[in-house]
Parts: sequence; structure tokens; C-alpha cells
Amino acid sequence: MNRENRTNRIRAAVVIASALVTAATVSVGVSQAGGSHASPEPSKKQIAGLFDKWNAALRTGDPEKVAGLYAKDAVLLPTVSNKIRTNHAEIVDYFEHFLQNKPVGKKVETIVNVLDTNSAIDTGVYEFTLTDPKTGAQRVVEARYTYEYEKRGGKWLIVNHHSSVMPEG
Repeated sequence: MNRENRTNRIRAAVVIASALVTAATVSVGVSQAGGSHASPEPSKKQIAGLFDKWNAALRTGDPEKVAGLYAKDAVLLPTVSNKIRTNHAEIVDYFEHFLQNKPVGKKVETIVNVLDTNSAIDTGVYEFTLTDPKTGAQRVVEARYTYEYEKRGGKWLIVNHHSSVMPEG
């Protein structure tokens, strides 16, 4: 093989190697920039709206539908029960009883803190209109609340929910 031929082959190999390195670098850059699918941080309005979804689930009267909005490892410190609920069955049990009162919730005051793209806290005061299943009499209960949400598997779930009747009233 003559020297000119050998030089051309070396040059070609260097060009091909450079092209491959460039292509690999561009691929990695594109996958890191667009492939991570990092979701944008949610808005405070979006997080506050999760209550509306929960309240709508209450109106269905279906305790499974309400409990489905809670993570499997969620903790519920409910308004009208002294028992802390720490699993799906216990949360369903609470809502089986609570839903008998046909609760309709309304936020009075809300403060939302978005912690990051996958977690947020909504806290404040809400009130429920409850209807006695025997007499039909209605009463309004005002309570403090805290919902801690996490986005898991692309879905916002309640991981901690505390609700307690206002101490003065």
C-alpha cells in the first residue's frame, strides 16, 4: 500500500470517528434535554383545584372513589373520628360513615405551597354542610385542613390529610 493511500484511509477513519463522536454527543444532549420529561412545577391554582376533585368524589357517595384519591401509604387524620387511618381499607371505612351525612365542602381560606414539581401542600379552613340521614336537618361544620399531595405515576395523590373542627365556634 502506498503512502498516499494509507494517508487517505487514516484521514477517512479520523473523519468517521469524529462524526460518530459528534453524533453520540448530540444524541446524549437531546435525550438529556428532552428525554427526561421533567414536568413543570404545578401552579398554586392547579394544586388548590385538587380539592374540587376530592369534593366532587364526596358528592358521588362512593367511599372507594374518594379513597382512590389517596396514596396507598396515605395518613388520614379525619374530622369526625378519633381514629387515625393509615391504609386504604381504613380510609374507605371512614368515608363509608362520613358520606352518610352527604357532605358538601367549601373552602373558606386556602394557602398553597408548591414544594417542587412533585409535591405540594394545601392548608386552610373549609366548611362542610352535613345532612342528618335520619332527620334531614342540615348543619355546617367549620374545620382546619391540610392536604399534602405528591405526584406519583403522573397522578396527584393525597399522602397526608389532616382535618379538625375549629376549636372556637
